[in-house]
Amino acid sequence: MTKDTTTWFTSWFDTPFYHILYKDRNDTEAHAFMDTLTNYLNIPEGGTVLDLACGKGRHALYLNKIGYDVTGVDLSENSIAFAKQFENHRLRFDVHDMCKPYHKQFDAVFNLFTSFGYFDDDADNLKTIKAIKAELNTFGFGVIDFMNTDFVIDNLVPEEIKTVDGIDFHLKRYVEGGYIIKDITFTADNRLYNFQERVRGLTLADFELLFKQACVDLLDVFGDYKLHKFNTKTSERLVMIFK
Repeated sequence: MTKDTTTWFTSWFDTPFYHILYKDRNDTEAHAFMDTLTNYLNIPEGGTVLDLACGKGRHALYLNKIGYDVTGVDLSENSIAFAKQFENHRLRFDVHDMCKPYHKQFDAVFNLFTSFGYFDDDADNLKTIKAIKAELNTFGFGVIDFMNTDFVIDNLVPEEIKTVDGIDFHLKRYVEGGYIIKDITFTADNRLYNFQERVRGLTLADFELLFKQACVDLLDVFGDYKLHKFNTKTSERLVMIFK
């Protein structure tokens, strides 16, 4: 069995299997969210955006397409290597640890699709908020698009098998030690693989405390990608705007 022996996200996100499992993500929904969000924030034409934990760059690519100067950063070297093929004079990608401030400031910093709360050390969550603050210019906005933990736990599917590209991914989900955990087991190329995703089950109250500690102001909270009002029990997302 091949099992991750380092931080889970540095290994799992760097495998081709991660991208196979999640290949059906809804780009239409993601693009509509970017349209709605940039309009709501009134980011200036040609404005600068940092896509923090950008993966292979699906949000960054679209943001660039609709007129923004975009930098996408991610810890996954493989994902950034893939994304670099799409670079242009207003779109660039870089390997970067989001716990540390990037060397530029932006009109907006987007942390999208639950790309937060991975860390084993809770102090890194606060470091990331502080880093985002440092990455914002005087008029910039930070956005964290996280899961609504209460909704996710209430609707958790304990076990399922998802077949993608001929691979049977056995998924087991549970809550343990304040983390929402997904065990992922599958066989590919006659090898058995076992990975685990662990995301801290942060609530709005947890984020409010982090924002207070980082000396940033929470401006708006939404519950979905159409920016409807957040409801703890019924909203699928927790979208927070701050500066």
